[in-house]
Order: sequence, then C-alpha cells, then structure tokens
Amino acid sequence: MQDWRTDPTFAMCREVADGADLASFSGGPFDVRAVVAGILPEPRQGLDLDAVPWGNFPHGHDARKAVHHLRTDGEPGMDATGVLWGLCANDSRAAAALAVPFLIPLAIDAHHPHRAAALAVLSGPARARHHGVASREELLLHRNDPRLDAPDTHDDYGYEVTGYPAGWSVAAARAAITTDTSALLPLLGESDPTVRVDAAYVLATAADPDHTIRTALTNGFAAEGDAMVRAALLLATAEITRAHPHPPSVTWLRERWHDRTEAPEARLAAAVGWLCLTDQSAPEELRQTVDTLADDKRAHAMESLPWMNAASGTNEPGLLRCRRCMLHPEEPDPEAVFWDSLFSATGL
Repeated sequence: MQDWRTDPTFAMCREVADGADLASFSGGPFDVRAVVAGILPEPRQGLDLDAVPWGNFPHGHDARKAVHHLRTDGEPGMDATGVLWGLCANDSRAAAALAVPFLIPLAIDAHHPHRAAALAVLSGPARARHHGVASREELLLHRNDPRLDAPDTHDDYGYEVTGYPAGWSVAAARAAITTDTSALLPLLGESDPTVRVDAAYVLATAADPDHTIRTALTNGFAAEGDAMVRAALLLATAEITRAHPHPPSVTWLRERWHDRTEAPEARLAAAVGWLCLTDQSAPEELRQTVDTLADDKRAHAMESLPWMNAASGTNEPGLLRCRRCMLHPEEPDPEAVFWDSLFSATGL
C-alpha cells in the first residue's frame, strides 16, 4: 500500500498541513466544489468517468471504481455502495462527493438494477459529522452555504481525517443534489416506500430558497398513507427548514406531534424535528408523548429511517439516543458505558 505522505491524491492536504493557504486552492483542480461544478452542465447520461480528476482527491480511485461498478448492469452493487458509505463513515468525503453527479442518473432510473443502492448512498457526502449525533443543536444542522463561491465553506466543518476541508465536500455534494432537484422530486411519488423515504433524505440536503422542496414534502405528507414514510417526510421538512427558516413549518410540526390521531412514528419524528427547530424548553406534553411512544420495539423499527440510523450509537437506536440527548441528558450514555467497561476489562 502506498504511503499517504507520497500519494499524489493527498497533495493538497499535505501542502495545507505544511502551512499553505487553503484559499490558494479554491476553484482549482483540487477543489471538489469546482470539479463538480464543471460536471453539472454536462448531459446527465453522458458523464465520462475518465474525464474527472479522481486522482486529485483522497481515495478517489476507490470512488471511481465503485461508481463504475454501480453504472454497469450485472455488477453487484453492495460492495460498491459499501465503499462510498465507508468513505463517508470514515470522514473522507471528497471523492464520495465527486461521485454524486454520477449516482443521481442511476437513482432516478426506475429500470437500473442498482437504483436503490445508488439512492441510498447518494446524500452521504452532503452531511458531515452527523453519525452518532442526536442533540437538538446538531442533528439536523446544515452549517454553511453550498455555493461554490463561499470561500469559508470549510470553516464550520473543519477538516476530514485526510486533511481535506470537510465543508468543501459537503458543499459539492449539496450543489449536485440541488442542481437535480427537479429530477429527484418525482421519487417522492414512487410506489416503493423505501424509495420515498430515501428520496426525502436526499432532498432534505438541497438548497431550497423558493420552498419548492418543502412544498413537495408537505403535499406528499398530506397524501401519504405509510406511517414510516410520513415520519420521513416530517424529518425532511424539519431538516430543510433548519437550513431555510420558515416559522409556519415549525408550527406545523408542533401540530403534528400534538395530534393524537397521527401515527406514533410520525408523532415522534415531528417531536424530534420540532425540538431541533426551536430553543424553547420541551413542553411536558411532548416529554410524555415521546417517553410513552418511544419504546424499544418502535425505536428498532424506526432505524429504517436514515436519520435515526445515523443518530444511533453503540447499543442505542437512534430514536432512543435522540430521546436521551434531547430530553434526558442526565441519563448515562450507553456508548460511554460500553467503552468504559471494555477498557476496564482489558486493563487499558
């Protein structure tokens, strides 16, 4: 295996670590925002893998290979999406962000064999440092502007484990998703509920200054009969409202968790979303609602929602982690308890 210190894919990261001004790389061949911006005007189905400088980004060749496998009929998709998921989970998103424009055509193609896999992994690079995060302050937070010309896009996210500016990766992925919003919106009406859930998760990362996506989410909710999809639409509405404040949506979410005729999964999602959009103290009714409805069985079922799955920790489903972090911060963290016990048992 090549030493990362001499690997050309880490060239910019090494220079920045050695004191080079990050701004000097803005808009250049090592800026994934600029590279993605150059891809986006191209015809969606005609994107050329070999015209993209994968080698300029950490693990770029791995990402290119994964995209190639997903684009090829008959190739297994699981390992390919595992590579892209792994890059995001390991805090190395730049190359995964570069893959997003290539994944979108697969996700919107109802006949592609790896459509579901591509859609499921599509928005991973658009959310930085969100795995295991379940606090009101962080769960649905988009910290920065996805514009290419925002010079400080990396500041709030810091740097990835490779040394690459994490905000640049997030901005590039979000820009690609935003550009193809009109092609992704019809997925909210697909017959497969899993597709509808994953589409909501993807669309929640897009820029939505005209409230087009928010309107589609709320309209979809009005017509949706599946309880888990209703929960996903509520969480997506809350996430996009966090990026683009909209007081009526905050009120609407409060009404949803307050509605005793609503499905428990939707009420819980609305409660989590509302808590993330306000700094008000949690009303006693909300506490009772969440404590009553958020049992172990429902928490494990709601792991099918990507927001809850991402929020989960060791021995703690995402819903229960959200309940503890948002409403019962005095309770011990099972993950900390687990590691403390492990270290004690091994004498470390």
